[in-house]
Amino acid sequence: MSEEFYRMKRLPPYVIAEVNAMRAAARAGGEDIIDLGMGNPDLPPPDHVIAKLCEVAQKPSAHGYSQSMGIPGLRKAQANYYGRRFGVDLDPETEVVVTMGSKEGLASLATAITAPGDVVLAPNPSYPIHMFGFIIAGATIRSVPTTPDEHYWQSLERAMAFTVPRPSILVVGYPSNPTAETVDLAFYERLVAWAKENNVWVLSDLAYSELYYDGNPTPSILQVPGAKDVAVEFTSLSKTYSMAGWRIGFAVGNRKLIAALKRVKSYLDYGAFTPIQAAACAALNGPQDIVQKNRELYHKRRDVMVEAFGRAGWDIPAPRASMFAWAPLPPALKDMGSLEFSKQLLTHAKVAVAPGVGYGEDGEGYVRIAMVENEQRLRQAARNIKQYLKSMGVNTPAKGAA
Repeated sequence: MSEEFYRMKRLPPYVIAEVNAMRAAARAGGEDIIDLGMGNPDLPPPDHVIAKLCEVAQKPSAHGYSQSMGIPGLRKAQANYYGRRFGVDLDPETEVVVTMGSKEGLASLATAITAPGDVVLAPNPSYPIHMFGFIIAGATIRSVPTTPDEHYWQSLERAMAFTVPRPSILVVGYPSNPTAETVDLAFYERLVAWAKENNVWVLSDLAYSELYYDGNPTPSILQVPGAKDVAVEFTSLSKTYSMAGWRIGFAVGNRKLIAALKRVKSYLDYGAFTPIQAAACAALNGPQDIVQKNRELYHKRRDVMVEAFGRAGWDIPAPRASMFAWAPLPPALKDMGSLEFSKQLLTHAKVAVAPGVGYGEDGEGYVRIAMVENEQRLRQAARNIKQYLKSMGVNTPAKGAA
């Protein structure tokens, strides 16, 4: 009897879990930890969405098995969202499937379309499921950069020229988690053309589609004519409507990939609880003021955080989208490494952040900061960090206070 399982041997220890465990232990001990580590929204869903959940849950017929592909009304609601937001036509029957969050959707599609030995191109750094969903399925990962510059395209060309077997799948995710980088429609136009030329499927993660700032809406790859020939896209209600724990997401696009995902899911689950799916319909079909309200709130938090942390002695680039900032370690502490820095920040400043190395080796030297605490708490975090940096001999600005 083997004491080591094949897939477990392919999964390294989850680095971010180390900081999470420290945070949990500190809170259990009564410490006030300002948690900027996990991307867990602190805002409630809209009232009418919660009301719909309660209404449908009162029906005796709502408690049986649901549909693994999602109830028809929810698939139609998502298709309508794509029509309104991106001008993209989707067939709810053949081009839309409901997933239990985008994370489950990506993992299930990886199971559906990859075989051991297949090569998948995945960004580094990136959200772990972009890589490990395929590693669990038996594939091999070849990393490509996250930053969408000319080096990115050169990396794709080298990967196709020198990898055996040739890569068959490319994962992209913009706005990026963790780096918050964004792309324009011209990037997707070039990407679709490249994918068709190289016979590569493209899996796009658009989970942060509505959290964009400075007046620049994020595009969808499916806006490119012909994109559905090669691409599927994943979205989620988690951040847009503050419904992270509800676990509702979608995959839309290429019919062959959607059919494969549906088939695998039919073996794995019966879909989300029907009242939750009905409430998700209410979110997509109902008043959309919550979307703008959340965007404005995260935008203001971003500005407060960048300003306050900067005055504390830690300069952080302002993210253009998402609910995260990708922050380089203070130069004087760079040699400490992102994991040790995160532990130190938790222990001495009572602030939790996510070590960049947890998102891939190219994330070393950075931490991800989630804007999931209110402005008062962000300013308190800055004051705590200022004291920590001072204790480490890091010079902080002489004027002003965090």
